[in-house]
Amino acid sequence: MNTAQAQRRLRCAIYTRKSSEEGLDMEFNSLDAQRESCEAYVASQRSEGFAAIRERYDDGGHSGGTLERPALQRLLADVEAGLIDVIVVYKIDRLSRSLMDFAKLVEIFDRNQVTFVSVTQSFNTTTSMGRLTLNILLSFAQFEREVIGERIRDKIAASRKRGMWMGGFVPLGYRVENRKLLIEETEAATVRMIFERFVSVGSATVLAKSLAAENVRTRRGKPIDKGFLYKLINNRVYIGEAVHKGTSYPGEHEAIIDRALWDKVHAILQTSPRQRASNTRSATPALLKGLIFTDTGAAMTPTATKKGAKLYRYYTSMDLIRSRPTDAAGPQRLAAGMVEDAVIGEIRRMIATPEIRARALAALQADRPDIDDKAIIAALREFDALWASLFPAEQARIVQLLVARVTVGAAGIAVDLRHDGIGSLARQMMAPQTEKDAA
Repeated sequence: MNTAQAQRRLRCAIYTRKSSEEGLDMEFNSLDAQRESCEAYVASQRSEGFAAIRERYDDGGHSGGTLERPALQRLLADVEAGLIDVIVVYKIDRLSRSLMDFAKLVEIFDRNQVTFVSVTQSFNTTTSMGRLTLNILLSFAQFEREVIGERIRDKIAASRKRGMWMGGFVPLGYRVENRKLLIEETEAATVRMIFERFVSVGSATVLAKSLAAENVRTRRGKPIDKGFLYKLINNRVYIGEAVHKGTSYPGEHEAIIDRALWDKVHAILQTSPRQRASNTRSATPALLKGLIFTDTGAAMTPTATKKGAKLYRYYTSMDLIRSRPTDAAGPQRLAAGMVEDAVIGEIRRMIATPEIRARALAALQADRPDIDDKAIIAALREFDALWASLFPAEQARIVQLLVARVTVGAAGIAVDLRHDGIGSLARQMMAPQTEKDAA
């Protein structure tokens, strides 16, 4: 070896990996043991110019079957940046257990003139025999990984058949103690409520909207949406079963839902979503039926057209339906959803005004002089929350109670409220609180 070669410094990066996180919190763990062996090897090759760099590349709790490991990605980035000459590992399988992945790594190393060393396995990849030895070692490493995976899968399957809980996301309504599912009563009550209300409503879309309005949330604090509902009502854990690859087995845990309620829910689910949506629509009354008119006084009646599976609702002037001439300046047909939303928005705005609240207060105090005006105002402030929690039929009843007339003209939509209706609504909203206080 000439002087130039002897003086060349080879920057050595030590890479360590452990598949599981078990024992990583110990003062001296498997990663430390690998690093110690690699550092000793680098020190023994100091005469060859080997010098370990300070940067640590440790992947704890990451499988060798993938290259998506944080420390490995940092290592490859430094290789591409020209910061590393030699990669030192305890064993080849610490770098990768996959032949395909290892071929990708070797390509990256060769492109950047980086060599690698396995402390416990001696071979030279510059010769055909060395490459054959490397491929044999990697084949055994990949075989070992696959055998371990099969053994774990078989263990999970056997445990599932015995009804044991084998980890994963804990369903709402349960907690885990000593690797067993135990009922969390507060959450379990929410689960039972959802199953029972689905039976009465028959629509996950409608139920999700109601639960969102009532601020019912998941364990993680997110609003309950339709996707979450479908997962919940299809989870057989709630009837005391353990499921593995589509097959159910009696579970060790206690059921939250009885079989009768489960069967009712799934009898509804047997109906196609299209048919259930149709049933929901047909059961939804037109909010403004009998209340909406053109500016010439012609009634506008609910109508609908169907295109494919979709139903489009309208309010149509009787003049248009009967082909009568009219002087109406406004539109003769309006999309029902649009006009209903506009009317509800106007109701909300008007109820929030001091003038309307004062009229409602006066109407109530005429019947009950002793009534608390602050309680009335507080009740009216809860209108938005009340509206969002109501079913369509209840919303229609409220509109009939509050609205005297809706007039559609060229300038827009005018809403006339029933002031006695606002007082009646406030009285009804206060009733639950009055009963609660009496109790």
